[in-house]
Amino acid sequence: MKLVTFVVNGKERLGIWSERGILDLNAAAPSLPADMVSFIAAGPDALKAARAALDAATKSPQTKWLSVDAVKLAAPIPHPRKNVFCVGRNYKLHIIEGARARGREPSFPPVPEFFSKPPTAIIGHDDEVHLDTRHTKQLDYEIELAIVIGKRCRDLSVADAPGAVFGYTIVNDVSARELQAAHGQWFKGKGLDTSCPMGPCIVTADEFGNPSGHRLVLTVNGETRQDSNTSDLLFGVPEIVSSLCGGLTLEPGDVIATGTPSGVALGMTPQKWLQDGDVIVADIEGIGKLRNRVRKTF
Repeated sequence: MKLVTFVVNGKERLGIWSERGILDLNAAAPSLPADMVSFIAAGPDALKAARAALDAATKSPQTKWLSVDAVKLAAPIPHPRKNVFCVGRNYKLHIIEGARARGREPSFPPVPEFFSKPPTAIIGHDDEVHLDTRHTKQLDYEIELAIVIGKRCRDLSVADAPGAVFGYTIVNDVSARELQAAHGQWFKGKGLDTSCPMGPCIVTADEFGNPSGHRLVLTVNGETRQDSNTSDLLFGVPEIVSSLCGGLTLEPGDVIATGTPSGVALGMTPQKWLQDGDVIVADIEGIGKLRNRVRKTF
């Protein structure tokens, strides 16, 4: 099942995206929680009720389906309870290209390397990524498969970690490379406003299937920049979740971006930084396409 947060008359609503369009879940099942985080926290019973509502709506000729093109898709989790967790350097070829760009020998991390992006960085499908040249002239893109946590958990084994996953979405880990280098860590360069496009939906774990083996493609103005597969992850979903929740409580609706493959602007010769008007499309097999346009603000 594909779940979305969409906006009607300035109000966010919960929906199910099917072949017929978007079902307004707040209207079809008003007893269910009205926002995505609360819905996820409600557990399997809420998911079962949502599936029943979708089934009933599909069979009813009176159902009003909303066209995907006629609604504004927000980030599926527009107001997370905490920062978006991220994993750095988690595809081998990306590690190699990053080291080469910085004139270093590549080194592969023995454990996942975590950082985070603040909630103020989150934007949705078709929202604008701001290019503020007062702070960066080296704006980069990074397509990433993102995990959505489904239940409160801590200290899970690798074997038990998949049971904590509610589903998956797409995150574009937009990065200001000179800030990343100047500050000696990742948070500042990756935490600017609008630097975390997310969406267009959350695909439940049962529908997405094994997270390994899904193709990721990112284009800029139609030019393919990144083309890889989640099977190339250095640390897979179970290892990431198990490592992160060691001594750290994860909660329903927490998002973990799992890292980006090679093909970023940093590793290109010459480096093709994002420019005003660029259209970025991040496409992950089994989820869909997340599209954003770059707009120069200063």
